Amino acid sequence: MKIIAYYLPQFHNIPENNEWWGEGFTEWVNVKKATPLYDGHVQPRVPLDNNYYDLLDDDVKIWQAKIAKEHGVYGFCYYHYWFDGKMLLEKPMEQMLANKKIDIPFCVCWANEPWTKAWTGEDKKVLINQYYGGKKEWKEHFDYMLPFFKDERYIKVDGKPLFVIYRPSIMNCVVEMMEYWRELAIESGFPGLDFAYQTGDLDFENRSEADAFEYDIEFQPGYARHEMFSSKKGFLSTLKYIRRRVSNIVQAKFGVDLLRVGTSSLRKITGTQFISYDKAWQTIINMKPVRKNSIPGAFVRWDNTPRHGKRGFVYVGENPEKFKKYLSAQIKHAKRDYKQDMMFMYAWNEWAEGGYLEPDEEHGYGYLKAIRDALKENNEFPEY
Repeated sequence: MKIIAYYLPQFHNIPENNEWWGEGFTEWVNVKKATPLYDGHVQPRVPLDNNYYDLLDDDVKIWQAKIAKEHGVYGFCYYHYWFDGKMLLEKPMEQMLANKKIDIPFCVCWANEPWTKAWTGEDKKVLINQYYGGKKEWKEHFDYMLPFFKDERYIKVDGKPLFVIYRPSIMNCVVEMMEYWRELAIESGFPGLDFAYQTGDLDFENRSEADAFEYDIEFQPGYARHEMFSSKKGFLSTLKYIRRRVSNIVQAKFGVDLLRVGTSSLRKITGTQFISYDKAWQTIINMKPVRKNSIPGAFVRWDNTPRHGKRGFVYVGENPEKFKKYLSAQIKHAKRDYKQDMMFMYAWNEWAEGGYLEPDEEHGYGYLKAIRDALKENNEFPEY
């Protein structure tokens, strides 16, 4: 079983973050400033041995790849930030490409949303917009990605590189762009290019857009949360559907994410939302594939209060023992019902959202050991 963990590169300084969030900003700033919101709430999270690393240090990336593979994490899915040719947080991925000692399979997810001040509740404050252009701009983006696709570590399906788009439903040109990229991939010597979307099946306006993708990644716990609460049909569900449709149109034309604005405003009223870790996982291991080629998802834990404070979501009741039990069941589920040998895991290092496998002061290597044990229990420890 190829467990692929999402990888966040925001653990190094960039001028834009210094301007927008203050000098010296990295993800660790949010992590360190977190405070407990209730009895038993473990905040702030502290990396083992106070390892507040800088991702521009290649030794850190070598260490990450080493401990990931030792515990059965097959590869990383790097978040990639491309804004009509402007890039942010690109250095760790570029350094990884140049350094073969960072020896782990990888693929790329284009996080194609505009950046706003959503963390602080200022959703209308757009920091950098997202526009998609036409063939000229699409080719520039493909040409940047081509050296990554050609790397022997890049994850491929039958020789075709796997490229993930985070939220394609906000793109008014996604089908045309993918067709063009597939043509460019064939011209570059590949048998094709496979696309997957990370979020979107719940947002696509028509099935033809979703069907243009080779894969749907069931991003967890997002899909589970939708499944858990979608049974409450009627007026509120209709409002949410309309808001999603309108948001996608406005996002594509003007770069303003109404869906985030609405969610943020709601959280200001309702405060922190608590969800059972056990119920979320039970939902996941009982889900039916959304599509024929759905790729199942999994999650370590989730607590985004370091970013959002009292407006956050917290999945309560997690520990490594439960995670191992549920992951083992999900591996069986993936093989039996999804017919897949891949699973996307949230996440490798989303420290400010609680989704991380890296060792911390509370559990040490507990969650990584849980992955190792669940894979071995199912005779699915990967071969590299």
